[in-house]
Amino acid sequence: MNHNCCPEEPNLTTRDLVTLEQAEQISQLFKILANPTRLRIIHALIKQESLSVSVLAEQIEMKPQAVSNQLQKLISDHIVTTQRSGNFIYYRIKDDCTALLLQRAWCLVEDTELIAKSEKIGALD
Repeated sequence: MNHNCCPEEPNLTTRDLVTLEQAEQISQLFKILANPTRLRIIHALIKQESLSVSVLAEQIEMKPQAVSNQLQKLISDHIVTTQRSGNFIYYRIKDDCTALLLQRAWCLVEDTELIAKSEKIGALD
């Protein structure tokens, strides 16, 4: 993985407002990531760094062909890359930003669940 996730990018509060083209690119990225199978593949690759289709399929409990189809989408969108070793192809995350994005999304889900529970308890008082 690339070990420098956007090292020189300024904070969002100091950046110019996102352009329409940039917003479309970000939206396309979120569409690619808005798939439970692809998210599980990404998480498995973050945890193990490099895996074959058969091991990935076993870990996420899916058929290798289905995993392979999702990997092709992730490759075509430059999220996952491959490395050949003999007769085997291993898949890995291309950029650390992917792991950071998944971590932040997971954090947001957990935070919003806590907030919703807190608001529900507050409404009962």
